[in-house]
Amino acid sequence: MKIACFHLMPYRDLPADFEQKHKSAWFSLPFSAVGDANKAAQYYNWTLDELTFAAENGFDGVCTNEHHQNSYGFMVNPNMMGSVLARATRGTDCAIVQMGETAVFLNPPIRVAEEYAMLDCISEGRLVAGFPVGLGGDFSYSYGMAPLEQRARYYEAHDLIKKAWTAKEGFAWNSKYYQLPMVNIWPQPVQQPHPPIWVPGNASPSTWDFVIKNDYSYCFLTYFGAKGAKHMVNGFWDRCEEMGRDRNPYRMGFLVPVGVSETDAQAEAEYGPAAEFFYHKGLHLPEQLLAPPGHMTHSSLTHLITKRPFPPFDELKRLRYKDMNERDFVVCGSASTVRERLLEIVKTLNVGHLMILPQFGSLSHEQTMTNIERIGKDVLPHLRGVWDGSGWQDHWWPQACQKQTRAAA
Repeated sequence: MKIACFHLMPYRDLPADFEQKHKSAWFSLPFSAVGDANKAAQYYNWTLDELTFAAENGFDGVCTNEHHQNSYGFMVNPNMMGSVLARATRGTDCAIVQMGETAVFLNPPIRVAEEYAMLDCISEGRLVAGFPVGLGGDFSYSYGMAPLEQRARYYEAHDLIKKAWTAKEGFAWNSKYYQLPMVNIWPQPVQQPHPPIWVPGNASPSTWDFVIKNDYSYCFLTYFGAKGAKHMVNGFWDRCEEMGRDRNPYRMGFLVPVGVSETDAQAEAEYGPAAEFFYHKGLHLPEQLLAPPGHMTHSSLTHLITKRPFPPFDELKRLRYKDMNERDFVVCGSASTVRERLLEIVKTLNVGHLMILPQFGSLSHEQTMTNIERIGKDVLPHLRGVWDGSGWQDHWWPQACQKQTRAAA
């Protein structure tokens, strides 16, 4: 199994009464109300240090992401972060997992083709290319685009980027949303025909169908626990069978916030405040801002309404650390407890790509570095062999990073 260190890069200092004074942590929150540019500078550098440290402590990959106009996570250009990480980890077999640059947010989307190709070159073939559809709120509110166009633009951008990576000669592109007289990107990726593609999602059958049709790896990104995700993940695997794909666990990625301590009791003291900060402040927003009307397809909207893959956000405000830990929103405890719970999640959901979030909410830089070290030493070695002997092959991992065993530093 491959295990990547995922990072949201949140604003770690928000006032205790933040939720009472501000309607949302997303889109409408002015940076000047709670933010400090000097602290933001510190957070960016801490994040890069933490991800580099994760690579040094045995994580198979380091994972960045893109969000806009919020305090929950403001890594607004993951490729800038990824380029630093690619250079900092040169000579290692650590994958650079861009989860990722959102193609429909750039016009034209060949910027993504160019930047990913550039990253694949800097990393010498260690790139995993994330292809997120993107949050509806980011698309509509941050970028002022029509929600009804998001999926169609995404599909066209995807086709354009893949052709740009694989074409042997320049070509013209003249379609509904993008018209380009000459597409001839320099450079092309090191990995041929293109880097492995992962597509993040959480509740959309439309995304499932796209992933399965194109034979990509699907990354289920949820902060509401493996127990709550089980029926959704089972739906994905059932859909794979319907569309003629196998149940190779490497088709599935799963994200879990993790905190390792000396004992289960000590974990509550170390990670409880940060977990509550994350769920009470980071996810403080009206739910309608996540999915503007028209953003979701009919099948996805129906699925969301009937399956309810996540609890109402108002309910989150009433939950405390013990609730979050018991429901697998976070997995915190002693190393043995964390290992046991993660192994159960991986086997139950059939996960081949595990993404661990060692920094969440208000967790300090020092706490995060300690957590990364504990995970690298006491957790990762016990998880890697889950699928050994199963016969499954990981077709969605860079060939340059295919060592079976990755020792901790």
